[in-house]
Amino acid sequence: MSAQDLPLELRRALSTVARVPRLLVASDYDGTLAPIVSDPAKAYPHGESVRALRALAGLSGTTAAVISGRALRDLAALSRLPVEVQLIGSHGSEFDVGFVHAIDSDARQLLREVVTALNKIAADHPGVTVESKPASVALHVRNATPEIGRRALVQARQGPACWVGVQVTEGKAVIELAVVPTDKGSALSTVRHQESASAAVFFGDDVTDEKAFRALSGPDIGIKVGEGESLAKYRVDSTEAVSHALAFLLEERRTWLAGASAPRIERLTMMASPRSVALVTPDATVTWFCHPEPDSAAVFAHLLGGMDAGHFSITPQRPGLPLSQRYVDGTMTVETRWAKLQVTDYLPHDVDPDRTDLTRVITGTAPAEITFAPRPEFGQVPVSIQVETDGLRVWGTNDPVVLRAPGVQWQIHSDGAHDSATAVVDPSGGPIVLELRCGTHDLTPAATGEDERRRIAELYWKEWAATLDLPALKPDLMKRSALTLRGLVHAPSGSILAAATTSLPEDIGGVRNWDYRYCWLRDAALTASALVSLGSLGEAEQYLEWVHRVLETLPGPERLHPLYTIYGETLPPEAVIDELPGYAGSRPVRVGNAANMQVQLDVFGPIVDLITSLAHAREKQGTTDPRKVLPDADWELVHAMVSAVQRRWTEPDHGIWEIRGNPRHHVYSKVMGWLTIDRALTLAEKFDRPVDSDWAPLRETIAAEVKAKGWNDEVQSYTAAYDGTDLDAATLHIGLSGLIDPSDPRFAATVVATEAELRSGSTVYRYHHDDGLPGGEGGFHLCAAWLVEAYLLIGKRSDAEALFAQLVDVAGPTGLLSEEYDPVAERSLGNHPQAYSHLGLLRCAQLLGK
Repeated sequence: MSAQDLPLELRRALSTVARVPRLLVASDYDGTLAPIVSDPAKAYPHGESVRALRALAGLSGTTAAVISGRALRDLAALSRLPVEVQLIGSHGSEFDVGFVHAIDSDARQLLREVVTALNKIAADHPGVTVESKPASVALHVRNATPEIGRRALVQARQGPACWVGVQVTEGKAVIELAVVPTDKGSALSTVRHQESASAAVFFGDDVTDEKAFRALSGPDIGIKVGEGESLAKYRVDSTEAVSHALAFLLEERRTWLAGASAPRIERLTMMASPRSVALVTPDATVTWFCHPEPDSAAVFAHLLGGMDAGHFSITPQRPGLPLSQRYVDGTMTVETRWAKLQVTDYLPHDVDPDRTDLTRVITGTAPAEITFAPRPEFGQVPVSIQVETDGLRVWGTNDPVVLRAPGVQWQIHSDGAHDSATAVVDPSGGPIVLELRCGTHDLTPAATGEDERRRIAELYWKEWAATLDLPALKPDLMKRSALTLRGLVHAPSGSILAAATTSLPEDIGGVRNWDYRYCWLRDAALTASALVSLGSLGEAEQYLEWVHRVLETLPGPERLHPLYTIYGETLPPEAVIDELPGYAGSRPVRVGNAANMQVQLDVFGPIVDLITSLAHAREKQGTTDPRKVLPDADWELVHAMVSAVQRRWTEPDHGIWEIRGNPRHHVYSKVMGWLTIDRALTLAEKFDRPVDSDWAPLRETIAAEVKAKGWNDEVQSYTAAYDGTDLDAATLHIGLSGLIDPSDPRFAATVVATEAELRSGSTVYRYHHDDGLPGGEGGFHLCAAWLVEAYLLIGKRSDAEALFAQLVDVAGPTGLLSEEYDPVAERSLGNHPQAYSHLGLLRCAQLLGK
């Protein structure tokens, strides 16, 4: 017998319950984990059951327990279950070995009297035995003849079972008399409460287990072993079947927690349109796709939950790994190729504002298998799929979803909650075009043909890329970085995403999983500045208009949040999607970001620095009118940012890294306050704008304080904050910004200290101090880029070139960078692709190319 021999309904139920956030797996012992034998002292458990329970107990968010009628000491000695599995004896009356001490003297006296009475009954009935326990005594008649056993049980029922203070529990060939309350259902509920279990599974065979089955509700599962009436919904026929059910449950839960075969982050490729993004795996599975906006719920969340979380896959009917995946040069169109098959993916641009479309084109000479499994709202709502003449219609969602696929013959499959559609197609007769349309019921042909729609989409990117002044160093990679940054621009609003994803982990299996699908003031300003440096000014101008709109909603600029939704609204409270296991088991999966309520006083500097870069770029492009080089709206924004610094620069804050601890006087934040004033004064002087008389003195005051309080003689470096000796890569900005001259020995010392403390091979960590969160993280690509710039400022060009080469080497096969890198495991970490990483890479190439 194997797990596949279990009833199909039971397998489905176990597969479903395996996906709850916190799971309790509990079982009776005799007749469930161990077979019934004539000698109770030889009732050894099945080895497979023991191994499965132990492994389940070792999984995160999972508790395993055995609730038995046996005395706890006997249960522990006989079962030999490890300490990870919680043992509960005497039908739930013994939760630990020292429980007997909790029985008062009256109960102990009553127990002695019950033992005496049952011993007398056993002495008069051959084959009947007595089992004494700390809080109860059991009369076993299994080894007596049926008639003798019946008489013994009758005497017990009519005798001590009637005494005041005695609780009776009857099972198969046994009656147990307890002097304290005993109830397997209460015991199960107690463990559930202690472990905050979302659902429970209970295996049992005896009438005493019915109280546990009665305590089950909602998503819980009760499994009866053997014949007889039962409240349990499911049934298996033997203790061997229990072993297989436990093994099946273990594998399902382990797979769910591990995020079944998660693709390496750096190998994911992003598609983009002016208002949406999507990610595809190296084998052409659409693994991440949100609607109606990039920060909305996912339609396909395969990236964070495997196949069950929604995916759109195309593979050759004859299995094989793809030969390559690449972008069409200068575009966001992705081609995945096998020997006789190719899939071309892109996001069309010519769609209505309330729609999100994805087009997939299959070409070649080999049959292909398609699986379409949409799971809107992160898979939290059941969906059904209806076959239409020219495609599929998805039901059960708030927003309509259709898949236009003329000529494709679909098969619909259901797992009980969700439908999926599969088909086999042969593209040898011509391309197979699949058009996913979210936000419409329309399955009719598009106004223009697929070739023209693709041409329009690709021309948008190609024409823009052709205008750029790209660095000469690694030109193809630099073009891809620029396109990636442009792909993170949300054109309808003017905002810029920090990254395309949520909850990709900074530590595999850890809890450092954040939602980056929003517009951070700092990240967006830095991204826009990077695009300005390449000669593209429109994104910066639209972003500054977005900032103006945000400011109109506030009482003052000093009250800016660090981040907003893409349309400039305050984020809702951070939430957790418990139903998703996370990338490679990295939980929780978060939606929203609590950092929006933090105080981050560095955000004003990057905005003013962007305005400065924009003014210089306009001059460079030939604009001569000072009022067009530095428009009044931009100067008003500069004034607002300076005002914010004036009011708040003396406060502690949470810093650039959004540490979820107490605010500190972060050096980087003070430097950005200085930079705000410095760039404002520079702009005023160059473009003849009036300034307040206290701006220049404030610039000097901030600089003097940072130099005095930011330096630490003990570590011979400027530190993360005034109150400690810990280092922070962001502190390098004390020289990168110009607050101190790069030739200052203290800046060189800070660079050396940062290298020694925070650099590891090809990457640089943000910091190493305790930030209050468990687990570790990778090194930040942006921090490595800062160190490259710092090396150049202190004359270490060869070190800068070497680190840049290492940074280039860790880019994925299609040229994308995530947020972080693990130099030990040699894999990418964090959300992907990350704007920070690509703007840092571009900055390095520009500086090294000079």
